[in-house]
Amino acid sequence: MKTKVVRKIIKIDEQKCNGCGDCALACAEGAIKIVDGKARLISERYCDGLGACIGECPQGALTVEERESVEFDQEAVEQHLAEQTVKKPPQFSCPSSAVMHFPVKEENTTETKVPQAKSRLTNWPVQLSLVPADAPFLKGSDLLLVADCVPFAYAGFHQDFLGGHAVIIACPKLDDYESHQKRLTDIMRSADIKSLTVVHMEVPCCSGLVHMTREALKASGKAIPFKEMTVSIRGAMK
Repeated sequence: MKTKVVRKIIKIDEQKCNGCGDCALACAEGAIKIVDGKARLISERYCDGLGACIGECPQGALTVEERESVEFDQEAVEQHLAEQTVKKPPQFSCPSSAVMHFPVKEENTTETKVPQAKSRLTNWPVQLSLVPADAPFLKGSDLLLVADCVPFAYAGFHQDFLGGHAVIIACPKLDDYESHQKRLTDIMRSADIKSLTVVHMEVPCCSGLVHMTREALKASGKAIPFKEMTVSIRGAMK
C-alpha cells in the first residue's frame, strides 16, 4: 500500500469542465482522461502536481491544490504510458484537428445510374446560435442535436437520423459554449420537447456536447427522454 503524503496535485472543477480534452493532451504523464464528457484524474500517482495542464484549459477548470495523496510514481507513469494503445498526435493540440486522409474506393456508376437521395431536412435554420427558443418547428418535437462534423462523417445521416426529427447543430469546441448551453436551456423550457437525441463524434472535445446538454436539461427542470450516439471519424456508429 502506497504511503500518503501532503503534496501538490491537480484539482478539476467538474462544473467548469466542458470535456474539450486539451488538458488530457497537455498531460505528459497521461494522468487525465475524458470520461463521460468530463476531465478526470485517473490516478493520483500519475500526477506530478506541476500543473503543466492548467494553461491549456480554456474554461479555467484546473487548479493545483495541496492535500494528502499518494506519492507521484515515475515508474508507474512509464508503465502506464507504455500500455497506451492510442498515442497522442505529435503536432496537434486536439485529436479533432489531426490531419488525416482516407482513400475511398470509387464505385462504377456508368452502367447503373443511382438515383439521387432526397433531403429529409424539415427545418431552418439549423445552427443552434440562430435557432430561437420559440421556433415553431421545435414545439412538441423529437429534437436531434448534432455535432456539426457528424453529417460529413456518417454517410446515411439524412436517411438514418433526420426522419421525424427537428435538427439543430453545434460545435462544443469552436462555438460559444455558455451561450449554447443557455439557448438549449431556453429551448427545453419553452418548446415542450418530446425527446432529445445527441449525436457527436468520437473525438474527446466533441463529448462536451453531451455535457452541455445534460447541464441544460438540469437547468430547465424538464424530464425529457435523452440518449446519445457516437460516430467514429470513419463514419461508423460506436
